[in-house]
Amino acid sequence: MSEKHDIRPGQSLDLLKELHILTRDGKMNQDSRRKLKQVYHLYQFIEPLLQEIQSEHQNIHLVDHGAGKSYLGFILYDLFFKALDGGSQVYGIETRDELVGKSRLLAKKLNFSGMTFLNLSVMESTASELLPERIDIVTALHACDTATDDAIQFALKKKSQFVVLVPCCQAEVAKVLRKNKGKMLGGNSLVEIWRHALHTREFGSHVTNVLRCLQLEAHGYQVSVTELVGWEHSMKNELIIATYKDLPRRRPAERLHEVLDTLGLDELQGRFRTDL
Repeated sequence: MSEKHDIRPGQSLDLLKELHILTRDGKMNQDSRRKLKQVYHLYQFIEPLLQEIQSEHQNIHLVDHGAGKSYLGFILYDLFFKALDGGSQVYGIETRDELVGKSRLLAKKLNFSGMTFLNLSVMESTASELLPERIDIVTALHACDTATDDAIQFALKKKSQFVVLVPCCQAEVAKVLRKNKGKMLGGNSLVEIWRHALHTREFGSHVTNVLRCLQLEAHGYQVSVTELVGWEHSMKNELIIATYKDLPRRRPAERLHEVLDTLGLDELQGRFRTDL
């Protein structure tokens, strides 16, 4: 397949060069082709959500948390937002000031006027007047530290219609599992699931995402979980998509608390709150 068929019609070649997917002379190596395929695969999940929002109101507000170099935000803007009229905006939230500065320069260079980059933590952005009250869709792609969970809290407080997560940094649950392992060994045979250090890490990662899904469901969201095809080189290839449907909340909230209690994770009640 020729390189021109790897790139979507209307895609900015200048953007792909700036993101180092294309070389300066417009060439693409195998690694770049794989990277572009990954982004397009993720876009296939997000595009229908944007179209649904667009059918309901003209302006779309998307916030990308832990944006890093704003790779996802730029691709979304280029493929969807730049063709929109009015006040639609993509907001990139990032704590590293140098990355925010570079993203601002690139958006200006490409004339992507509907992109805004803010040097804020996710928690700070929740109360920031620099963001609109209505946020339609929240994304977090491999957001580091506690940013994935903070992005969920942000989406819940903003009552976002959609939440799209490729989760990362699930070490917090594993740390608590490890800490409480000794006192649970005598009374709960389930601790065998995470008795070994490798299993603690893997089980902790899995449980973290289960708790995130339950938390979203406990706030009325319908949640789907799938695998991002083509991300085999990364262990972080789980995709969580939550759609607000005002579903019954009591049962998932009860299940969330039961899981925390059964696994000795009660101290994480504040992280996975159901009472926002």
